[in-house]
Amino acid sequence: MASRLALSRHSAAALRSLTRPAAPRLARAYATAGVGDSSNLSASTESRIKRDAELPNPDPAADSPSAALVADHAPYMVATYARPPPVFVKGAGSWLWDVDNRKYLDFTAGIAVTALGHCDPEFTELLTQQAQTLIHASNLYYNPWTGALSKLLVEKTRESGGMHDVAKVFVCNSGSEANEAALKFARKVGKVIDPSGAKTEVVSFNNAFHGRTMGALSATHNPKYQQPFAPMVPGFKQGTYNDVAGIDALVTDKTCAVIVEPIQGEGGVQTASQDFLVALAKRARQVGAVLIYDEIQCGLGRTGQLWAHGHLPKEAHPDILSTAKALGNGFPVGAVLVNDGVAEKIAVGDHGTTFGGNPLACRLAHYMVTKLSDPALQADVRAKSELFRAGLAKIRERFPDLVKEVRGKGLILGLQMTEDPSPVIKAARERGLLVITAGTNTLRFVPSLKISEEEIGIGLGILEAAIAATRK
Repeated sequence: MASRLALSRHSAAALRSLTRPAAPRLARAYATAGVGDSSNLSASTESRIKRDAELPNPDPAADSPSAALVADHAPYMVATYARPPPVFVKGAGSWLWDVDNRKYLDFTAGIAVTALGHCDPEFTELLTQQAQTLIHASNLYYNPWTGALSKLLVEKTRESGGMHDVAKVFVCNSGSEANEAALKFARKVGKVIDPSGAKTEVVSFNNAFHGRTMGALSATHNPKYQQPFAPMVPGFKQGTYNDVAGIDALVTDKTCAVIVEPIQGEGGVQTASQDFLVALAKRARQVGAVLIYDEIQCGLGRTGQLWAHGHLPKEAHPDILSTAKALGNGFPVGAVLVNDGVAEKIAVGDHGTTFGGNPLACRLAHYMVTKLSDPALQADVRAKSELFRAGLAKIRERFPDLVKEVRGKGLILGLQMTEDPSPVIKAARERGLLVITAGTNTLRFVPSLKISEEEIGIGLGILEAAIAATRK
């Protein structure tokens, strides 16, 4: 109850800050434009100035330092992203600042990456220390941190109640690389089990997102991502997420791997049912297929436990578990955890990586695993989740024609809307809040796991004001 009252209080405070008188800001805006009043301005310029003056964080204008920087750099960058105008230069905790010194509350955490917040002080200190000691020596030699990270991942995973038979770890550089390794390992297992070469099919599911490299992309059955790069790697089949009845026909003796996200992040924050995952695991074992859980976005404390599958019975635990994102808090690193049934079939030379397992990345990841496996932090995530969900439920009550459902677990949450949320995202950004989408018409919330109750209240207050502004 106290948390809900705090949410209401901070939401109200945020709303009051958004409705303060615009006159002083209009005066400043006119002064910046070089005029004493609006009489010498064109109608469009006056309209823009008034609009910007009424917003705490209007998107940077065409003549801003942000726009100048983008104009200077964009011609040299491959245009694979459609980015909004702000250029971020500084971060601290749950906050970001752009080059125009606008301050934003970050509900995205770099897409579930900065789990401990931006520029965590201890993380930064370790990065500096290790960068002054040893960054890279290649996988031709041992270093202290690759093994230490692998050991810690195995120990903490066992302690957490997840993947009870985890045995070994392969360290790489990203989530896509982790899934590529997982798929390669599974194909190798299939070759060993069936030397005829018939056991090569990989099963994944609708709305899944496993990465953009060719193997991971082939398991991501989304025409938007696949068609420009077709044909895909052969042997990939699509099933229906949470369809228990279809599992037996989908997973056969030809299946070498089943890859699934316990919670689909990019797919709209959809959660796999326990019945589905238990049945999927049972069928995979019946036919000798490797079960892969992709917890790149939903793992490492985001659901309020170390791994999103940690609540499942042992018979539903994976043979391979892929992770990245929060593992490095922004530094590139990924990992693949495997049981002995997989590890014993992987030989020297079967896979490799130039940068994966470097001592800098592994020392930082070791710190992250230590912090994110703390039961106190996980309990805090669960408590903040309830606060978040209560606030989102209030927003749903206020806008029932627009908001249909709150989904997710811990601090990976989705707000299902009835229309494109892009106007809400822009309105929120211009009021100082960063949110992102997922799936179809879904707002996604994946903030730092250390976000405060006050910040949750402020952010939800801004979100409610942003939605209200788009409904006028």
